[in-house]
Amino acid sequence: MKKQRLITLFVCILLCLQLVSCKKEAELHNGYYTAEASEYNFGWKEHVTICVMNNQIVSVEYNAENASGFIKSWDLAYMRNMDMVTGTYPNKYTREYAQMLLEDQGADHIDAVSGASTSYESFMRLSAAVLEQARKGDTTVAVVDIPHEEEE
Repeated sequence: MKKQRLITLFVCILLCLQLVSCKKEAELHNGYYTAEASEYNFGWKEHVTICVMNNQIVSVEYNAENASGFIKSWDLAYMRNMDMVTGTYPNKYTREYAQMLLEDQGADHIDAVSGASTSYESFMRLSAAVLEQARKGDTTVAVVDIPHEEEE
């Protein structure tokens, strides 16, 4: 009798866990979602865009652009200067952060890239906002206040 109750309890727990994991997947609505910084920081405004299909993130873009629309990852001089100082550069760390979000399907297990810790803070704030937009199905661009202390 006790053994039967334990088995029943175990099955109930497994079913509850399965429902919780299904709920997490079902929270994201299909579409494109973007979150961007409210202000430029050292001439760059960061953004994260995700595409959701079948309740899963299928693509992630993380980058920044200046007022004229030039993409930070394309700035060769910026890349060379940053790489010499920090060992990374925008075209590298933006892809690493985007890949972590894509693999994690959320922002719970994203680690800071060495040399890009300021961008990590921005990425985490933007990711949280873009995921919230996807949960709501709100395709308007989310504008996020991001405090910045130093340039990368």
